[in-house]
Amino acid sequence: MSNFIPVSTFPFAGHTVRRMGYGAMQLAGPGVFGPPKDRDACIAVLREAVASGVNHIDTSDFYGPHVTNQIIREALHPYPDGLVIVTKVGAVRGSDGSWLPAFEPEDIERGVHDNLRNLGLDGLDVVNMRIMGDVHAPSEGSIEKQVTALAELQQRGLVRHIGLSNATSAQVAEAQRIVEIVCVQNHYNLVHRADDALVDELASKGIAYVPFFPLGGFTPIQSSALSSVAQRMGATPMQVALAWLLHRSPNILLIPGTSSLEHLRENMKAAQCVLTDAVLAELDAIGRSNGEQ
Repeated sequence: MSNFIPVSTFPFAGHTVRRMGYGAMQLAGPGVFGPPKDRDACIAVLREAVASGVNHIDTSDFYGPHVTNQIIREALHPYPDGLVIVTKVGAVRGSDGSWLPAFEPEDIERGVHDNLRNLGLDGLDVVNMRIMGDVHAPSEGSIEKQVTALAELQQRGLVRHIGLSNATSAQVAEAQRIVEIVCVQNHYNLVHRADDALVDELASKGIAYVPFFPLGGFTPIQSSALSSVAQRMGATPMQVALAWLLHRSPNILLIPGTSSLEHLRENMKAAQCVLTDAVLAELDAIGRSNGEQ
């Protein structure tokens, strides 16, 4: 595996997508609430992302709410062939910006229609069911009612493929008994490794794993160690963290988000980062120091 550059694509939702995608959450205002300060800059970022080869965009109508989807529509509609837009339901926003569960079948249907309307689509490529038992981490509990509601919307042609967000292995298995699951989106990165077994389980089944917060949960010591590796490589810590995820497993799809063209370009270069065996071993040691193995 010395000087190994991972494969750059993965079969996903009936398409072949590049593993370096784009997450739209940061296109909204502070706290993912309200409009951005520079809408034109957000539109420019989206257009450059797609021009650079991104064909997997992650969003939700509860970002803003409605803001990110409306910006995506303004920037990219009519959408280019092969662009996979993944959205999620399961929450709404309070007037104070709070995140509130929206788990009943009527909530899920309303969320799907909100996404359709604001994206300007007749059908959604992929809809993730965001599980809100514990907002910050997966927690056990049946999701049969929610997945069944999405499966019924799929039968009506409003949803093409279904995924899960903030899910446990048991919930993935429960959902798969109801409908095909094409992706799982959870918190996972170099130091937050609680999903190691789930990543491998999904890889064996050809199911995409989409990690969020690529630099979330690092201690100052871990951040310092990552920065040291990045400095020696002539890269940024984010580039190295993303490159590690690409090396971790071929089913991992990345969705780093930014509203800055400069950061977008930096993130895209992570796909070209070469990690030697020695560097990978050093990075894995940073992760093991978190005690989540």
